[in-house]
Amino acid sequence: MNPSEKRPAPAALECEALTKRFGGLEAVSHVALRVEAGERRAIIGPNGAGKTTLFRLISGEFPATSGTIRLFGHKITDMPCHRRAGLGLGRTFQVTNLFPTMTVADNLVTAAMGLRRTKFSMVRPLSTYKEIYALAGDVLTRVGMSEKREHIVKYLSHGEQRQIEIAMALISGPKVLLLDEPTAGLSPAESASMTATLQKLDPAITILIIEHDMDVAFNVASRITVLHQGCLFVEGTPQEIRNNPQVQEIYFGEEEKPC
Repeated sequence: MNPSEKRPAPAALECEALTKRFGGLEAVSHVALRVEAGERRAIIGPNGAGKTTLFRLISGEFPATSGTIRLFGHKITDMPCHRRAGLGLGRTFQVTNLFPTMTVADNLVTAAMGLRRTKFSMVRPLSTYKEIYALAGDVLTRVGMSEKREHIVKYLSHGEQRQIEIAMALISGPKVLLLDEPTAGLSPAESASMTATLQKLDPAITILIIEHDMDVAFNVASRITVLHQGCLFVEGTPQEIRNNPQVQEIYFGEEEKPC
């Protein structure tokens, strides 16, 4: 290689032959996935396709049976969750994961402190952490929730809580953000609001989104990966996936085909 030639930048996220078995069940089977920095990628597929299991492997919740996971070229296959987060991996969940009796701002401050060296004190009000509190305000503005900063989380609507969960993931400054069904349980109007929020996120953040609402997936992502029976079934642009007859088959009820 010519020394003057630049090596290509590593992918933001790369999985090679990633596999997860639960006894005799192969929930994720030799999945190869490459997501470039700044890309918006949707992971879709019918129920039981292995989508959430794939996210749990990437985030470190489940150990891989075999295969490799890399984050910006760093092998993270065997790293614990907190080390992956420290390298820039953020995550939201299907079920909201908030502190219901705390204010919105305090939820964000608590989340931010998980990755900082700031010493936490049980008797010190979270609002006294001025720098982090200001950052929480900035993040809430970015997701259109700044007016809710002093509201108690349990009194917010489900849609608002989903927005706050996005903010909690963003406050850690993720480089890669995994969103697990962010519009689950939302009304059409709330789904439209969430879609608009996701479209306005910093384009430098790489986003992977699991989503059952195809309108949301196609409006947020520039590229779609379809999983079926734990396997990577097909990839393409939203238009290519929308028009793919094989994808229509696995969604609308034909014979199950092995990988």
